[in-house]
Order: sequence, then structure tokens, then C-alpha cells
Amino acid sequence: MDRDEIKGKATKAKGYIKEKAGELTDNPDLEAEGKIDRASGAVRETFGKAKRKVKESIEELAEDTEDLEE
Repeated sequence: MDRDEIKGKATKAKGYIKEKAGELTDNPDLEAEGKIDRASGAVRETFGKAKRKVKESIEELAEDTEDLEE
């Protein structure tokens, strides 16, 4: 798992907690901040997944190239 994936998941969790705390305390600002954190975390997590997949594809291509050279 990529570092960005992990940080994205953590930010999403933090946002969820803020959102629920805002709902419970009737604090719309905290609730909105939580929604923003969740969205931001989702973007970062997706970026991390894409980055990891590109890296895996490059590694696989390098291995295939080495096999052809032999």
C-alpha cells in the first residue's frame, strides 16, 4: 500500500469523525469541515492507488524486458 493511500484513509477517517461530531453537537461548521476532509482523503487515496498501479506496471514491464533479453 502506498503512503498516499494510507494518509488518504486516515484523512477520510478523521473527516468522518469530525462530520459525526458536528452532527451530534449541532455544529454545521465542524460537519462541513469533516465532509471536506473526507473528500480530500478520498482524492489522496485514489492518487496513491494510481501511483502504486503505475509503479507495479513499470516493474512488470521491466521484468518482461529482462526475460526477452535472455
